[in-house]
Amino acid sequence: MGDVVDAAAGAILAAGLVVVLAGLSRGWVRPALTAGLDLWLAAGLLRLSADASWMALASVAALVLVRSLVPTVVTKA
Repeated sequence: MGDVVDAAAGAILAAGLVVVLAGLSRGWVRPALTAGLDLWLAAGLLRLSADASWMALASVAALVLVRSLVPTVVTKA
């Protein structure tokens, strides 16, 4: 089960990277970063479901913090 979850999380991470790069190439900074961070958050939560360790929880918490701050910072810049 862990291998399947890791593969799915890796695919979601890759999709997030593609979304960010595609959006940035078109000049859509805020939507690209928001969508990419949403996908990376989904991958982190998926990994957390398979590995419920404190390190995994801390990484997801950090990603949630970044996800909530990026749209505010990008808007003000």
